[in-house]
Amino acid sequence: MTADVRLRRGRGALGFSFFVQGVAFALLVTRIPAIQDRYGISDALLPVFLAAVPILAGVSSVVTEHLVKRVAPSTVLRWAQPLVLLALLGVGAGSEMWHAALSLGAFGLFVGALDASMNMLGVSLQGAYGRSIMLGFHASYSLGGILGASAAWAGAHWHLSLFSSYLPAVAVLLPLAFLASRFYVDQDGKAAGSAEAKGLGPGGFKLLLPLCLVMACAYIGDSTVSNWSAKYLQDVLGSSEQLATVPYNVYMVTTLIGRAVGDLGVRRFGAVAVVRIGTVVAAGGFAVVAVAPGAWVGMLGFTLLGFGLCVIVPQTFAAAGRLFPGASDTAIARLNIFNYVGFLIGAPLVGGIGDAWSYRGAMLVPMVLVLVTLFYARSFGSEPARYGVRHERRTGDRAVDVGRGGNEV
Repeated sequence: MTADVRLRRGRGALGFSFFVQGVAFALLVTRIPAIQDRYGISDALLPVFLAAVPILAGVSSVVTEHLVKRVAPSTVLRWAQPLVLLALLGVGAGSEMWHAALSLGAFGLFVGALDASMNMLGVSLQGAYGRSIMLGFHASYSLGGILGASAAWAGAHWHLSLFSSYLPAVAVLLPLAFLASRFYVDQDGKAAGSAEAKGLGPGGFKLLLPLCLVMACAYIGDSTVSNWSAKYLQDVLGSSEQLATVPYNVYMVTTLIGRAVGDLGVRRFGAVAVVRIGTVVAAGGFAVVAVAPGAWVGMLGFTLLGFGLCVIVPQTFAAAGRLFPGASDTAIARLNIFNYVGFLIGAPLVGGIGDAWSYRGAMLVPMVLVLVTLFYARSFGSEPARYGVRHERRTGDRAVDVGRGGNEV
């Protein structure tokens, strides 16, 4: 098999993995009310269950950092993804509260390893390609999220049990995920037992810290949309209950569109420019939401948020890979923790400010936090990220990566 065929298959397989994870996560989070009703989880106890998932995912990301020093990230992903799907099925199959606790705990543990290993492989593939492809992987995740949320809506509409809703997705996606895992491509020249942590000691972590802050702020913004958009439109802007369900769907669609074309922008203008533009657009989206006189202007704000926030997270992972080329797996595992930090902080932060002051004012907080990215935009690298300008030379439809000694892929 030629190198370029191997890389194309690896890219397709990894894209499918992102897609599967988008489906699984959407099926879980969009049926939280049904999960609560099935297991009799009180409103007071529900936040504990929900917080346990990202906390355990963060722990798992730390474990994955050390695990990939002994086994390849592709091996971790090959087994983590089916286990996430089985944990999702377990959430729908139980009957006692401890069943829910066990299944959600397993979901959190396996999803942390899954997220970390997926992005490790994505960054290493992008390095092999010599051009930006990271946003495309996350676009696959967004597409999976849209389809998963649609399937969850159908299950709720037809009053299907959780198990009946989850079983078809798991039955179809699990064997396909196993099949796709045969084509994962690990970083070239890296033995499974190599120690990748070189260059990422205390001093190196200081260089990574700005990206960690950007990651947390981006997920605070994302969790604000997912947790508060419906309530904000209905309670603050006076929309109908039906219209209040639309902003998150619009946000997901614009996220998909932005990520689908975002790699082209990175190749043409560089990662720094794309991240800065995305940051300004996202901040503008929050500002529009905060001052919106009615529901339709609020919808415009959430639309802008999708286009703005969608580029930040994939480029943060990519920047970590460029910043620590000899320790990319370690950097990504540590960076991935702040995905869950932002998720944990975002919902209670906005809710607390909204209850104590106003929800319009609360929307200005993620706006300010997202703007922090502007101060750290240089951490995304300038010249090395401009694939397609100086870093990459094209011959026909093949790319020659000048920075990697002219190896064709």
